[in-house]
Amino acid sequence: MARINRLLIALLGIAVLACPVVFALRHARAQTPAPGSPTSAASASTIPVETSWVVPDIDKLADDDWGRTVRYGRDLVAKTASLIGPEVSDPAHRFAGNNLNCQSCHLEAGTKELGLPFVGVYADFPNYRARSGAVGTVEDRIQGCMVRSMNGKPLPADSREMTAIVAYLKFLSSGRPVGAPTHGRGPGRMPELTRAADPAHGEAVYAQNCAACHGDQGQGQRAGALGDAQGYAIPPLWGPDSFNDGAGMTRLINAANFVHNNMPNGVTWQAPALSTEDAWDVAAFVDSQPRPHKAQLDRDFPNRLQKPVDAPYGPYADGLDPTQHKLGPFQPIRDAIKELAVRPSQAPPKTDHP
Repeated sequence: MARINRLLIALLGIAVLACPVVFALRHARAQTPAPGSPTSAASASTIPVETSWVVPDIDKLADDDWGRTVRYGRDLVAKTASLIGPEVSDPAHRFAGNNLNCQSCHLEAGTKELGLPFVGVYADFPNYRARSGAVGTVEDRIQGCMVRSMNGKPLPADSREMTAIVAYLKFLSSGRPVGAPTHGRGPGRMPELTRAADPAHGEAVYAQNCAACHGDQGQGQRAGALGDAQGYAIPPLWGPDSFNDGAGMTRLINAANFVHNNMPNGVTWQAPALSTEDAWDVAAFVDSQPRPHKAQLDRDFPNRLQKPVDAPYGPYADGLDPTQHKLGPFQPIRDAIKELAVRPSQAPPKTDHP
């Protein structure tokens, strides 16, 4: 009996990490999508109110190898352009292909609730990734952001930078049970439109609410001057120095929820500034603007039935118009995929749509 008790204790110790987390644009699994009719006034996203948002205090870490590594990881997230951006003085450290910082999307260095935080993500990995059709590690996920959101190249697997980012992600998951949901992850979930999002109306919303900070051409505001490796005080939303068309923020559901719960900068999910309709439309406008292209996007999601309904690039399994995948409405796409999924012996319909 004593041996059995010791074994149970050991297994429980494995199940709860002393220090977990990760990344990306995965939706919070604790939040249920709520497709439905749009609301005409600003409304808070729904997340469980019985939970509180807790972020480990990095300032309490000792000034030792672990503490310094974690803090360097935070610096890489907050000051990416200055440390591994395309303008840094050492060409060997130019890994990012644009001058964004990771926290341009993962707000407050990945610690803001529903601001695409890293809190709790490390405990999700390794896991199956539909985009690659394989089980991937947290390092794989980081590399995905490097080549998509940062429009750059992978970090060397054994580099100080990779070690530090993983350490920071792990620190932010301190005490999180392996595989358990973390309330406040992702960008949130608001009701979906029953119509297609309207980029033309979104352009007007952008001019009124976004252009003052992000620029009338989405160019953002530099922290310093061109070439000084200081990056942006306010990031560009499209154009050559923005994320490429394979990034998670080009998916409308991600972008619209992120905008609703975080923009204009400073708002929170409890008190959004934009209505749900305006958030969907302005996100559609931003995502429709030109940006760098990622090669070989047709290799993403080898199982087309697992492709997100809002993936803005083909090929698709359902044969529906590609514009609907970009702008919605998305429920008919889900219905079509569901119908195909229950007929596994029947090949998905062929389509000329890319």
